[in-house]
Amino acid sequence: MGSSTALTTKVENGTPYQLEKSQVSRASTALLKHIKSKQSEREATAAKKTLIGDNDSDAEDTPIHNEAVWLVLTTKKHVVDKNRLKPGKISIPHSLNASPALSICLITADPQRSVKNIVSDPSFPEHLSSRIEKVIGYSKLKDRYKSFESRRQLLSEHDVFLADDRIVMRLVNTLGKVFYKSSKRPIPVKLAQIEKVDGKRVKKDPKQQQNQKDDENKVSLFASTAIVAKEIEKALNSAPVHLAPATTAAIRVGSSNFTPEQLSENIEAVVKGLTDKFVTKGWRNIKALHIKGANTMALPIWLASELWVEETDVVETIEDGEADGKNKKRKQIEGEGEQKLLEGSNKKSRKQKTADDDEEASSLAARKEKLEKQKAQALKDGEAAALKVSTGPAKKKKKSLS
Repeated sequence: MGSSTALTTKVENGTPYQLEKSQVSRASTALLKHIKSKQSEREATAAKKTLIGDNDSDAEDTPIHNEAVWLVLTTKKHVVDKNRLKPGKISIPHSLNASPALSICLITADPQRSVKNIVSDPSFPEHLSSRIEKVIGYSKLKDRYKSFESRRQLLSEHDVFLADDRIVMRLVNTLGKVFYKSSKRPIPVKLAQIEKVDGKRVKKDPKQQQNQKDDENKVSLFASTAIVAKEIEKALNSAPVHLAPATTAAIRVGSSNFTPEQLSENIEAVVKGLTDKFVTKGWRNIKALHIKGANTMALPIWLASELWVEETDVVETIEDGEADGKNKKRKQIEGEGEQKLLEGSNKKSRKQKTADDDEEASSLAARKEKLEKQKAQALKDGEAAALKVSTGPAKKKKKSLS
């Protein structure tokens, strides 16, 4: 395919399993330009105009100016590893949650009072505590938000949901599809106290971990104020990743108010995080990468040249003549096999047919012989009857009375 008709361009030097920065930049520029032109059209055709001063919120943060941009990942094989399917996050250079008016809901392991005390501590960063409007423990979350309507109301009240990574997997059933079909799925945050010896993390016994999971009422230990603040800051400056056991996933990488350079840098960071941590076999398992807006077509930024993951999955390349010879030989072998099967079935059918024919012939001969006998007997009986009639006594004449 010529370069003039190619959908994407590949790097000229080094491995092909990397993004071409110029391709990402062109796609980002074109997509943002298209989204902004559509936004301008919607504003121009809006039936109701917003007067200046009517809305105190920043115009740049309104949905019409802050449309999400997504990276669409397509893999060659399904992602089935349970560890990779857990909710995760990838650090990005340009935050998706930089607005000072952001409303955050923090879902924690029990007891929630410990985390509330951490957030209200004077040493906790003010730019974070001012945006964390709700801190709720897992037990209270289950008790208060049982109905679909209450969960939908909770979803609408906050912009971002952060969840303690110890209970994040339980939230799928607790929050239900109203959350997990939206773009506000809880982002995991490490709030647990980490045991360290000589600066190294101590691994817990699997039995102790299982007992802790089973006992939901057990008092959880939380990290220090500085560590909790650092983890929350890290989560807000990350792109959430929620993979499914499928071949397609979408990760938010930016907004329509980003510059092409900011969007490109976020895309490169997310792709690196996906290939390093989340996608089995990394680049070898990626089939395509696209970027798109909420209501736009997808623009390709990378397409795989091969549709296989392992080289062993593919037969080695051979010459056309050899291929024809091997194909002919294979067809001949297959033909011989089919012929043998046909001959075997024909032999069986011929034997069966011969037996059936012999039985039918003997039966026909018997019926024929019986009919011949019946016919001969009928002729004999007919001749005897005719002879009796012709040789029978003559009728006596009546005596005359005169």
